[in-house]
Formats: sequence, structure tokens, C-alpha cells
Amino acid sequence: MIRPFVPYPDARLRTPAAPVETITDDIRAIWQDMIDTMEAMPGMGPGVGLAAPQIGVMLRLAVVDASDDRGHAIRFANPEILHASAQMRDHEEASPNLPGVFAKISRPRAVTVRFLNETGAVKEQDFVGLWATSIQHQIDHLNGRMYIDHLSRTKREMLIKKSRKTRR
Repeated sequence: MIRPFVPYPDARLRTPAAPVETITDDIRAIWQDMIDTMEAMPGMGPGVGLAAPQIGVMLRLAVVDASDDRGHAIRFANPEILHASAQMRDHEEASPNLPGVFAKISRPRAVTVRFLNETGAVKEQDFVGLWATSIQHQIDHLNGRMYIDHLSRTKREMLIKKSRKTRR
């Protein structure tokens, strides 16, 4: 089921999400809704990732699919970065919660992430490139942060203002 996005500046986008205690069928259903929603993201083709707070679910859940042919989404519960590379990577980031704008953000090129997978097992996995950028972007959302928080105050305010005009 495709779910609506929480519009910026909704307080849920600034609230850290609650940890997931156990992987249940309800959690798996939320992940599936997140994947459906990510695949149907407006304006930019399928999205590369989605965090549960973006659709108003205040749990530490995320999905990422940076594959070329789609259909390879990784489901994350309680993701945490264990290691980040010193080498950085720039990428144009955007969010359906703040439509019509984007900005170049520099993040570590590679990360090692620990998370609960769809079976409830603890997994550690390395991600590089767009996969790494997207999971870092999603973890920001889970912590109540957005990509615009990586920008100067002036640039951030400019993007927010531009997005408001886009929505009118």
C-alpha cells in the first residue's frame, strides 16, 4: 500500500524514532508499504530509500534499493553505523517530505551497518556509493534529522522557502 508522506515541517520529521523490539508480521507489512511507497515516489522516479518517520511511522525502520534493476530492497530495523570511511562522496540528495528541492551533500563513501533484517537476525553489512549515501540519509531521518541539516542556515532556509512555493 502506498502511504502519504509527512509534509515538512511536521514535528515527526524532527523526532527520533523508537527502536524496534522484535520483527513481526506487522513490521514486515510496514516494510512492504515503505517499499511500495518508495517505488511510487513522485517527481523523481523510484526513490532509493525511505525511513518510516517519512510516512508517519515512528519506528527505526528503513528500506534502501540502489540497485540498477530494482527489486533488491534491503529492509533495516534499528540500523547503526559501526564504521564510516574517511573518503567522502558527494551526491544530490532530496526528500519527498520537502518536494521540489535538492542539494549536494558530502557523506562517507562507504559504511558498515549493523541492523536487524527481515528474519530478525542481527546482520553487519558493508555499503558503498549510492547504497552508503542512502542508508546514511535514512539513519538521519530515524534520528530526527534531514539532509538539509547538513547545509548552512542560509542555504537551508532558501531550500525550505523554494519548496513552499513549489507546493502552492
